[in-house]
Amino acid sequence: MAVRRDSAVGEQDPGGGKKTAKVTKKAAVKRAPAVVKQAAEKNVPVKKAVAGKAPAKTVAVKPAKAESPAALVRRARRINRELAEVFPYAHPELDFENPFQLVVATVLSAQTTDLRVNQTTPALFAKYPTPEDLAAANPEEVEEILRPTGFFRAKTKSVIGLSKALVEQFGGEVPGRMEDLVKLPGVGRKTAFVVLGNAFGRPGITVDTHFQRLVRRWQWTAETDPDKIEAAIGALFPKKDWTDLSHHVIWHGRRICHARKPACGACPIAPLCPAFGEGETDPEKAKKLLKYEKGGFPGQRLNPPQAYLDAGGKAAPPLGAG
Repeated sequence: MAVRRDSAVGEQDPGGGKKTAKVTKKAAVKRAPAVVKQAAEKNVPVKKAVAGKAPAKTVAVKPAKAESPAALVRRARRINRELAEVFPYAHPELDFENPFQLVVATVLSAQTTDLRVNQTTPALFAKYPTPEDLAAANPEEVEEILRPTGFFRAKTKSVIGLSKALVEQFGGEVPGRMEDLVKLPGVGRKTAFVVLGNAFGRPGITVDTHFQRLVRRWQWTAETDPDKIEAAIGALFPKKDWTDLSHHVIWHGRRICHARKPACGACPIAPLCPAFGEGETDPEKAKKLLKYEKGGFPGQRLNPPQAYLDAGGKAAPPLGAG
């Protein structure tokens, strides 16, 4: 039965235990001058403009003193609380209406953007709405639909293969257990956690490229293996927080803490970040790096949850628009 399940995760009514404060881009940027001052007090290098000279080069820094495990837990949880205020509407950025659509969309999201997947899956699910339909599909026809996502031949093999496995092993239903999900073609632990957390409401940590980059930048862990990162970060937070934590970190990575040039001077968690100064620290210049939807940028989903739209977010354009 096609029941829309994404409304239960990351888009709940704030009365369910989350903070309700909505921090706009303007409010986040307003904190920036104090951020620079606090960073200076921590001896964190920032870009200093000197008359007639280019700004000094900055590098990633580490805390002056070793951080105790208890202090790390406190800092990590405070960062998550701050991000929950900035992104109270954070949610999975793949469009889906049921677990089958989510597992297929997540497999297709490898090596491409969620937006591209969301622009492609409407045609796929219109033609093959159930695992039975996709399992019996002509691979060449599926390849043609999936071509825009890249690696379309391999992805076609995966989604048809996982559909056949669902039909043959699970009666056409997506299983709600990790050990079953990872048996499906193209489904690893990351994909399984996305499905468990967002389709079944079972906590999980999604270690994608944004998550890996930020937790290392924040010095929550030095691990590089996704499974070890998952274990290390899971130990810092209550299990019930894992799914929303994943959304908060990924949203922050996409919108503020970019890989090449993070907007340090407009970052609401800069005082808690040991890597402050890696990016632009000037508040006005940092504002221009933000990719907030409220700044005119659409999100990834064509059909985002209502809480996101109510917060001022914009839906992505359909394929071929504009």
